[in-house]
Amino acid sequence: MNLILWYLGTATFWLVAGTSIGEYMGIKFVSPDVDHVSWLSFGRLRPVHTNMVFWGWSSLAMVGLGYYVVSTVSNAAIYSIRKGYQTLLLMNAAVISGTWCLLSGINNGGGEYREYIWPVMAIFALGIIITLINFLQTIARRKTKEIYISNWYIISAVMFLIVIVIVGYVPWWQNGLGETIIQGYYMHQAVGMWFMLFNLGLIYYFLPQQLNTPIYSYSLGILAFWSQILFYTLIGTHHFIFSSIPWWLQTVAIVGSMGMLIPVFSGTTNFLMTFRGNFHKIARSYTLPFYLTGILFYFTGSTQGTAEAFRATNLVWHFTDFTVAHSHITMYGIIAFMLWACIYTLVPRLTGKEPKQGLVGAHFWMALVGILVYSIPLMIGGTLRGFPGRKAKRLLTVFR
Repeated sequence: MNLILWYLGTATFWLVAGTSIGEYMGIKFVSPDVDHVSWLSFGRLRPVHTNMVFWGWSSLAMVGLGYYVVSTVSNAAIYSIRKGYQTLLLMNAAVISGTWCLLSGINNGGGEYREYIWPVMAIFALGIIITLINFLQTIARRKTKEIYISNWYIISAVMFLIVIVIVGYVPWWQNGLGETIIQGYYMHQAVGMWFMLFNLGLIYYFLPQQLNTPIYSYSLGILAFWSQILFYTLIGTHHFIFSSIPWWLQTVAIVGSMGMLIPVFSGTTNFLMTFRGNFHKIARSYTLPFYLTGILFYFTGSTQGTAEAFRATNLVWHFTDFTVAHSHITMYGIIAFMLWACIYTLVPRLTGKEPKQGLVGAHFWMALVGILVYSIPLMIGGTLRGFPGRKAKRLLTVFR
C-alpha cells in the first residue's frame, strides 16, 4: 500500500536528519566554537533533534505501521485512504514548520519535548484526531467479533496522545508549580502512553506473525495493558524528587514507578516465551535480531527507569549523564529497534522486494554497537559523578 510506504519513507528521512543533527550537537561538546551561526547554536539544535526524532521519525513510522496492523487484524480495509494522506501531510507539515520555528528561535518557552509552539502542535494533533477517527471506523467494520490486543494498544495510544497534547498545551492549569507538574506529565506520557503503548501493539501483531507462533499468553497481554494504564499515568513527577512539588505527589510517582514493573515483567515474559522454541530462527533471519534486541532494551530500559525513581537513587543519578543515556536507550534502543523490526518485516511484503541481508546486518550491528558505546560510558560516568553529590547531601542532612 503506497500510503504506508509514504509514511515509512518520510519517517526514515526525519530519522536520518534528526540523528545527523544530534551528531553535530555532539561535536559541539568538544568544539563549542565550531560555528558562530545563531541557527546552529546548541540551544536551538537540541529541541530540533529531539522533536524531529519524536514527531518526525517515531510517530510517522508508528502511524504508518498502524494503518497496516489495524486493517489486517480487523480483516477490513482502511476506512478512508484519503484521511490517511491528510494525516501524512499534516504531521509532516507540523515537523517542517516546527523545525523552522525552533531554528528561528521561536519556541514554547522551554518546556522539554514540547518546544513546538501551540499552532504547530495543533496541526500535528489534528492529524492524530483524523487518524483516531480512521482507525475507529476501520475497527467498526471488522469482520471478526473480537478486537485483537494490538488494536487495544494502538487505539489507546492515539487517544492518550490527544489527551497529552491538550493537557500539555492548554494553559489554564499551568501556573507556578502546576507548570512543572504538567511538564513531568507531558514528557513521560508522551514516551510511555504514546510511543511505548503503540509499539507494544505493533509487536503483539508482528512478532507472532514473524515467528509463525501464537502469542504466548493473551492474559499476560491484558495484564500488561491495564497495569501500564494504571501505573504509567502516575509517574511523571518522579523527575522532580526533592523539589517544591508536594511530597505526597512525589511519593505517588515513586509508587507508580514501582508498579510499572508489572507491565514490564509481564510484557517481556510474554514476548520471550513467544520466542521459546524459536531462538534457532534468529541466525537465519534479518528481522528477529531487531525484535529480540528491542524487547531486551524494553526490559532493561524500563527497569532502569523504575530504579531511577527512588529517592536514594535519584540523589545519585538525577542531573547527571545517566538520565541522558536512559532517554536514548528508550528512543533509540527500544522504540527504534522495534520500529525497524516491523519495517523490515512489512516493506518486503508490500513491495515484493527483499533487502540485501548484508546491509540489514550492518544496520543492526552498527545501531546496536552505537547505542551501547553511547549509553554505557554515560551511565558509568553519571554514576561516578553522582556519588560525591550524594555524600554532600548526606552531610548537609547531618548538620541540620
